[in-house]
Amino acid sequence: MAQTNKSKVVLGDQEYFADIPKIHYEGRASKNPLAYRWYNPGQVVAGKTMEEHFRFAVCYWHTFGGTGSDPFGAGTKAFPWLHGESVKQRATQKMDAAFEFITKLGLPYYCFHDFDLIEEGTDLDESAKRLEYITDYALEKQKDSGVKLLWGTANLFSHPRYMNGAATNPDFEVVAYAGAQVKNALDATIKLGGENYVFWGGREGYMSLLNTDMKKELDHMARFLHMAKDYARGQGFKGTFFIEPKPMEPSKHQYDFDAATVIGFLQRYDLDKDFKLNLEVNHATLAQHTFQHELQVAVDNNMLGSMDANRGDYQNGWDTDQFPNNIYELVESFLVILPGKGFQGGGINFDAKTRRNSTDLADIFHAHIGGIDTFARALLIATEVLEQSEYLNMRTDRYKSFETIPGRKFENGDLSLEDLSSIARNNDAPQQRSGQQELFENIINQYM
Repeated sequence: MAQTNKSKVVLGDQEYFADIPKIHYEGRASKNPLAYRWYNPGQVVAGKTMEEHFRFAVCYWHTFGGTGSDPFGAGTKAFPWLHGESVKQRATQKMDAAFEFITKLGLPYYCFHDFDLIEEGTDLDESAKRLEYITDYALEKQKDSGVKLLWGTANLFSHPRYMNGAATNPDFEVVAYAGAQVKNALDATIKLGGENYVFWGGREGYMSLLNTDMKKELDHMARFLHMAKDYARGQGFKGTFFIEPKPMEPSKHQYDFDAATVIGFLQRYDLDKDFKLNLEVNHATLAQHTFQHELQVAVDNNMLGSMDANRGDYQNGWDTDQFPNNIYELVESFLVILPGKGFQGGGINFDAKTRRNSTDLADIFHAHIGGIDTFARALLIATEVLEQSEYLNMRTDRYKSFETIPGRKFENGDLSLEDLSSIARNNDAPQQRSGQQELFENIINQYM
């Protein structure tokens, strides 16, 4: 099928990726490294086009601001758009590069933190003026390209003022400042037609309980989220709010530890009607879960909103944000996502960065093309597993004993503990029944 993305390549005064053409689908036999082999946006899979399944978004921070610096050395990537005589010049150059990149990839969305778009001002008023300027420019870019904003958010973790958190900070003055910053970020998101808004509690947690009133801080975070939600709704925002779980780093223990923790928090504080989860692969593994586990927890609670696409290095415990290339892992993920009816409001954002020694501008294209094709191939494989194999029937069959009369009574809450005891005494001793894990694993391999 032909590629359906109609966005034209949008260039600024300078073409930053002049040697890179627009990326097209050429099929699996293509030898062109600057082409999609598996991602065909208009191809219908399981009732939706690939573009509709994924809703891919390019992230502003790593892709256009991540220069490869680490605790042991300065950045290695001399992005030309980061150099300019003024704040406004640097911001417009960066946006020119971003929209050139996004439209050459043919992707439908982007997403940002507030001060990814433009450098923070010396005070709140100056920051608001700068955001007003760059969002005016972004509106023009969106109109010219057809690219939309998947979500916006505020960076409430980088500045030293947030060293003890933002909404959970023990100093009310910092909480108030964070509120003002979120208001500005919400205004920017609404202005740009953002479809969702994300909260990542980068430092919403604690380093030591010795100096922490955890209940007070959680109460404050809930109050803060209610205030942000109420303000946005009052401004006409119809989208979904997302919480992004992460267990640690930079805080020792973050309040948004994992999917189950966040869902419990949202339900406790009556926020679950407006908030859902934005899950990240690397954050799941840091919490000692598989990504599939986090997805299943969200799906089972009707809370799967969106996801960040990346992976960690399984030989260390860092949030390395590498581009996804593990097809098997993503096949298992889509075996959860597809039966769970996909994302509610969100999509797939490439919160990933090229490695420190990948210093060519073309490397950013190779990384995204590889990640996008990995998702597309995983979707195709998972769909075949679900539609052509005995996978679903086998899993259902493991629980067929609950389709008996007493089994259904148990699930309906019509049995007492005494009833269970009586049933057990009248039955023969239970027999072992294999979980057939290896057979389930082999089914996936058959379709790889």
